[in-house]
Amino acid sequence: MRREFVLASIVLTGALVTAGTIAAQQAQAPAGAQAPAGQGRGGGRGPAPVPGPIEKVADNLYMIPGAGGNSGVYIAANGVVLVDTKNPDNGQLILDQIKTVTDKPVTHIINTHTHGDHNGSNIFFPATVEVVTQENTKANMQKMPAFQDAKNAHGLPDRTFGDRMTVLSGNDAIDLYYFGPAHTSGDALVVFRNARVMHAGDMFAGKGQPLIDRPNGGSGVEYGATIGKAAAAIKNVDRVIPGHSTVMTWQDFVNFGEVNRVALAYAREAAKAGKTPEQAMTEFKLPEKLSAAGFTYAGGGRGGPGGNIGIIMEELKTAK
Repeated sequence: MRREFVLASIVLTGALVTAGTIAAQQAQAPAGAQAPAGQGRGGGRGPAPVPGPIEKVADNLYMIPGAGGNSGVYIAANGVVLVDTKNPDNGQLILDQIKTVTDKPVTHIINTHTHGDHNGSNIFFPATVEVVTQENTKANMQKMPAFQDAKNAHGLPDRTFGDRMTVLSGNDAIDLYYFGPAHTSGDALVVFRNARVMHAGDMFAGKGQPLIDRPNGGSGVEYGATIGKAAAAIKNVDRVIPGHSTVMTWQDFVNFGEVNRVALAYAREAAKAGKTPEQAMTEFKLPEKLSAAGFTYAGGGRGGPGGNIGIIMEELKTAK
């Protein structure tokens, strides 16, 4: 791994830390400095897929697919901002991909939400790397088994935000937004301002039925409205890095909000008609314009035979 020092310096969490120091710590990080396999969602046991290869999205912005959620890699003036760290045991493999495009060290990690396939390798990185999340995600992460061990506490967020925060400045500015519950209670949208690209995490994992994580504050009732608020407020974004799919357009993200609003309206009517979740899920069809755009809601999958329709119907009962 890279062992030379980079001369630039940055300020992290109130202390001056040289980028060279961070690079050296990452170069010397033991290969075993990872969370146990299987602790994160999707962690599994046995042979696991490896991340990569790294893909260029825009100038100074890359995506590393595989082995969990898509990781965003932004090369800033003084170091690398990494968005999501995949399943456990992928820290070294992430660094191996990063070093094919830059010698700069990782200085920041932004976690889009609480799941272990997006923050599972946080603890590989040294405590000098600043971890940033939405405030609800920090609360959710603190409950995760991987972070109960004190020696893993450096993988928890150092800095949080409520509705909005900007990381770095000038041409490197990265805007973080929160508009309400969807996939979880703390989904952050990460906008690389100069690149006109947004990392959506699993609020928009792909064009299929999303996961609504009710125990971590996700909401099928609010999902479509949350995306609608984001679509109205965020400007100057052309492309979106989803949580688990190929790079998509801004309109795909906007349309995904409509998918979830249509599902909510249908679930309301199905509940009024006395349908079972299983029956309602079987009969549900998206409008042709959304199906033609590649979106699908087929099958139970998420949430058992009733899928998200069942989850939404149950949530509607408790919302009364």
